[in-house]
Amino acid sequence: MSGKLNLMGKTLFDKIWECHIVKEIEEGPSVLYIDRHYIHEVTSPQAFRSLEEKNIPVFRPHQVWATADHNIPTQDQHLPIKDTLSAQQVQLLTENCRKHNIKLMGIGHPFNGIVHVIGPELGITQPGMTIVCGDSHTSTHGAFGCLAFGIGTSEVEMVLATQCLLQHRPKIMRIQIDGQLQPGVLSKDIILYLIARLSTNGATGYFIEFAGDTIRNLSMEARMTICNMSIEMGARGGLIAPDETTFTYLRNREFLSDEEWEKQLPIWKTLYSDPAASFDKEIRINAADISPMITYGTNPGMGVGIGDKIPLLKDVEASAQKDYRHALAYMGLNEGQAMNGLHIDYVFIGSCTNARIEDLRIVADFIKGKKKSEHVTAWIVPGSKQVAEQAEQEGIGTILRDAGFQLRQPGCSACLAMNEDKIPEGKYCVSTSNRNFEGRQGINARTILASPLTAAAAAITGHICDARMLL
Repeated sequence: MSGKLNLMGKTLFDKIWECHIVKEIEEGPSVLYIDRHYIHEVTSPQAFRSLEEKNIPVFRPHQVWATADHNIPTQDQHLPIKDTLSAQQVQLLTENCRKHNIKLMGIGHPFNGIVHVIGPELGITQPGMTIVCGDSHTSTHGAFGCLAFGIGTSEVEMVLATQCLLQHRPKIMRIQIDGQLQPGVLSKDIILYLIARLSTNGATGYFIEFAGDTIRNLSMEARMTICNMSIEMGARGGLIAPDETTFTYLRNREFLSDEEWEKQLPIWKTLYSDPAASFDKEIRINAADISPMITYGTNPGMGVGIGDKIPLLKDVEASAQKDYRHALAYMGLNEGQAMNGLHIDYVFIGSCTNARIEDLRIVADFIKGKKKSEHVTAWIVPGSKQVAEQAEQEGIGTILRDAGFQLRQPGCSACLAMNEDKIPEGKYCVSTSNRNFEGRQGINARTILASPLTAAAAAITGHICDARMLL
């Protein structure tokens, strides 16, 4: 560390990064120690196979946690998986975890669920940790004040073998959001607003710290949504300093005892950016400027306020006009068209972005006593078995079914079409997931990203609308 940085104070990122450095390579990457390694069925088989070919054991299996989520069906989970490749990947995960003594929350396990949902809800994710997974949305765990980021398959192998990872130190950006949010504006709207404003490469090369009183007033579920999609700005990850909201959330979690909570709490309370800390870039946002957001194109940065129109070609940067034209053609939309009123076919509420109990509560509160539009297929997919059980205990399941929504079993589901939940070709789906790339939800499916509230309103009316008009 430079003397200048010591004098000026440290960022939250600095504090975590520095205490995890095993070795620094001159003019090269650092060897970073990894506290938690999450794995699932899609990106781990190749890593395990390579280790076996080299006769290398898993170095610290007690720091590896596994779940099946991407490929598993969300109906009839008690039956064998029909898709051959999915069944094979889930079986390989089961065998590899058994061979290497790794904890597995597989299909049917009471703690099974999406990896980025179960880590926090079980207390496995804790402040100050370094966390990796062979999944790009590992940044979700940054909501707890962690350095959490996705890694590739070769890096999965490296962590399994050494519990360490070679990493270049990124630059640090702070995005400070202050003020009162408008009614009906959720954390999903905040992050879609930021991506639309900064673009999908506006944070490339950075790790983002989200700060400000608007962030402080958010629940842990809402913070996870923001950190989850920080990578859609090109960032390496996003994080939020832990506070009383964080500490209260973690109390009495399954894999975090009261004794360990008390022991760690004094350390967690030191995890914040010092007042004089220096950032490579700072951005300030007024929360009142954010309205409910909706995407119109084929990347998360193509978003507008719910009452706004799709930009005109002449207002799009020259370098982005080719992609803009292609995106509108794929989506069957026109420049200057209003998104409000667009007829939709499917609604998907789920994924590691918005499948927590708070998300389901928001939807249930809104649709209670209403019926979905007859032409809309609405899927609600909880992020974990625990979320599903809690939804039933709170009567949310009954509300959803009475409104005509399908409450399915946990899994990644229609977020990425690796399972049986696919959106048909040419159909519009309002989705609470994190990506709207071409074919993301099915071949030639048209994905429109939105908050759970906006998605619920679309399901009820049959078209995109401002949910605030129905509140």
